[in-house]
Amino acid sequence: MDVETTLVGFARALRAADLAVTADRTAAFVAAVAEVGADTRDGVYWAGRATLCSEPEDVAVYDKVFDAWFSGRLERGGRRSAPPVRVVPAAPLTGEGEGSGDGRSDVVRAVASDSEVLRHRDVAELSAAERAQMARLFAALPVTLPDRRAARRRPTGHGEMDARRTLREQMRRGGEVGPVRWRRRTTRPRRVVLLVDVSGSMSPYADALLRLAHRVLRSGMAGGGRVEVFTVGTRLTRLTPALRAHRDPEAALAAAGRLVPDWSGGTRLGEVLQAFADRWGQRGLARGAVLVVFSDGWERGDATQLGEQVQRLQRLSRRLVWVNPHRGKAGYLPVQQGITAVLPHVDDFVAGHSMAAFEHVLEVVRRA
Repeated sequence: MDVETTLVGFARALRAADLAVTADRTAAFVAAVAEVGADTRDGVYWAGRATLCSEPEDVAVYDKVFDAWFSGRLERGGRRSAPPVRVVPAAPLTGEGEGSGDGRSDVVRAVASDSEVLRHRDVAELSAAERAQMARLFAALPVTLPDRRAARRRPTGHGEMDARRTLREQMRRGGEVGPVRWRRRTTRPRRVVLLVDVSGSMSPYADALLRLAHRVLRSGMAGGGRVEVFTVGTRLTRLTPALRAHRDPEAALAAAGRLVPDWSGGTRLGEVLQAFADRWGQRGLARGAVLVVFSDGWERGDATQLGEQVQRLQRLSRRLVWVNPHRGKAGYLPVQQGITAVLPHVDDFVAGHSMAAFEHVLEVVRRA
């Protein structure tokens, strides 16, 4: 197993330790190590610290995980989100770091499982067997929907004083002073709306994105949240009932496929998003919701109209996340007409080309 797998595994371990290590940061880390060289421990350390730490508070966690990972002391179990990785000693890398006297061993080799390697593969480049394996990974994908503060309050041991309950308690005591009663607002799952582009340019990703949508919707049903799923292309199609009716992803995707009339067709995002805003969004579905659009931004219609409708939806929603599968590829620049029109109006512009990228998308949604 090459050094790149070791570095990717280390980034995954940092992510399991609650550091905000995205797919973009991991790629930057690997590129930085390629520049400085992987033959010294110090070079790898500073390359990672410069690219994987986003806040000063991250350094302490980074140092701890770095020492554990590259000394072979990081166990497979650990946290619940720890990667499926075995750590075994590798031949030490030679260089300036030898004989430093810090008592720590040199870089070790991580033998990652097939699933771990598959997490970082572009889904458009997978074989049929790898796609089948990827489909099984969706079942283990952790999904936590964002919460919002509800108007209803409930009794609690702290928070704001509940004057009504406090007075009732004193009346029961015949006017004598009694304990102060407290209350606080409850939370409810925030609505999440997923819009999946199924046009021809997005066809290599459509299957994986609909599996992701099904996973999010089923998790929302289990947790009492509300998730809505639509496909966009040349027409707007609501898939929520079809995906909700089937627990099995294969059956759900088959039912969804029978409903979508514009699969692998053209793209008129501006018109379709306007139809969504007029029929669904303006009436309340998008109000206060986390709106996630999965699209590469290719637009055959009016790009100005697309920008106007995205701005409209951004104002209605709590947060608008745009997921572009090409965002995670080396050398990508957002220069297409559609993307340049929507970028000023989106809150998050993230990659959506791999399982690791999907996990980051879910984390962005959770924090919305």
